[in-house]
Amino acid sequence: MSRIGKKAVTIPSGVTANVEGQTVKVKGPKGAMQLVVHDDVVVKMDKGGVKLDPRNDTKRARSMWGTSRTLVANLLAGVTKGFEERLEINGVGFRAAVQGKKLQLQLGYSHDVDYPIPEGITIATPKPTEIVVTGMDKQKVGHVAAEIRDFRPPEPYKGKGVKYAGEYIFRKEGKKK
Repeated sequence: MSRIGKKAVTIPSGVTANVEGQTVKVKGPKGAMQLVVHDDVVVKMDKGGVKLDPRNDTKRARSMWGTSRTLVANLLAGVTKGFEERLEINGVGFRAAVQGKKLQLQLGYSHDVDYPIPEGITIATPKPTEIVVTGMDKQKVGHVAAEIRDFRPPEPYKGKGVKYAGEYIFRKEGKKK
């Protein structure tokens, strides 16, 4: 029995939600989004919220129940507050700058890395060693942050590279004589 799935997703003020079959459409101050919920889960509007229930008592239906509820909750959070992911750059000469629709990264390679900013995502660089990725879609924000981190993941000896803010880098000891 899913403890997360049992709770109905409450709709905050200023947000309109609409359920048509398996599609949940949400409109809020930041924009509009929609999600097609898995077929093993029943979605219905319930006094001031969205209620999800498993269609039958199979293992797959029970596992998709909590997942679907969380996805609907992320939709509502995305159109009200949005999501943010912060990245930090460590290393001598490593820096980032936003130029138009591209994020330009200098990460110690012989060339600059240009990353085109996808639609629906905004990237800011408050400092040359800090990148802030924001957007409505949690999955897309996390994916963009992971792609930027993959250009130069942090290495374990000096910690040089791109890392998430607050990420712990396990450090190794160097060679001994």
